[in-house]
Amino acid sequence: MAIRQLLRRSLSGERRPPSEVPKGHLAVYVGENEKKRFVIPISYLNQPLFQELLYLVGEEYGFDHPTGGLTIPCSHDFFLEVTSSLGRL
Repeated sequence: MAIRQLLRRSLSGERRPPSEVPKGHLAVYVGENEKKRFVIPISYLNQPLFQELLYLVGEEYGFDHPTGGLTIPCSHDFFLEVTSSLGRL
């Protein structure tokens, strides 16, 4: 499934059980107040732009999050800009 479809599905509010993350992907929770679940390719973890985002998040907020998942407290729009850039690589 293409990343754009996954992001659209996440944005549309379609709920998938946590166990339904496609192989080679991971779920992240994004948002400053309202958290939305996005499913992204694991390969993003190797991309310098995404690593920088994670580094900045870790510096600012730490990595101890009550949801148990990877939480990125930035705006949804900013996250979509970053992931769209990665999808074009």
